[in-house]
Amino acid sequence: MEARASAKYLHGSAQKARLVIDMIRGKNVNEALAVLQYTNKRAADGIEACVRSAIANATETAERANIAVDPDDLWVKACFVDQGPTKNRRRVRPAPQGRAYRERRHFCHVTVLVSSEDRELVRGNKSKARRVGSPGVRPVVAPKSNSGAGRTERANKNDEAAPSEQQAAQ
Repeated sequence: MEARASAKYLHGSAQKARLVIDMIRGKNVNEALAVLQYTNKRAADGIEACVRSAIANATETAERANIAVDPDDLWVKACFVDQGPTKNRRRVRPAPQGRAYRERRHFCHVTVLVSSEDRELVRGNKSKARRVGSPGVRPVVAPKSNSGAGRTERANKNDEAAPSEQQAAQ
C-alpha cells in the first residue's frame, strides 16, 4: 500500500529543503518524524506536516480498500522537492549610495511517498551492498597512473627486469 502527499508553496528555497528531505529518505515514518521534530531548519515544519498527511492518506486509502495497515509499518519510500515560483514575488531592499538590492522570495513544493511494502521487494535487482535510505555505495576504483601503461604492462616490465638484476649480481 502506497500513499503520497504534497505540500505546495512552502517558504524557503528548494535547495535548503532538500537538505532536510535527504535526512528522512528511506527511514521508518516514526524515525522520520523524530528527525524532523528536532531538526533546526525552517523547512522541517512544512515537511513534517507533509509526512503526517501522507500517513493519514495511507490509512484512509487502506480503510477504503478494506486492508489493515499499521502506521508504524510505513516507511518513506520516496521524497523530493521541486522549485516553486519566484515570478512577481520580488522585493527591493535598500542598499548603499541610493542603490537597491533585489530580493527573490523563494518557494518550493515537497512531495512525500510512503509505503507499507517490504523494503527487500522494493530493492529489486540492486546489489546486496546497497540499502534503501543509506548513502550510495560506490565501488572503489584504483587510480590510474599518468604514465599510460596499464598495471599488467608495468608488472611484466618488472618481471623482465628481475632476471637481469640476478644475472648482474652473479
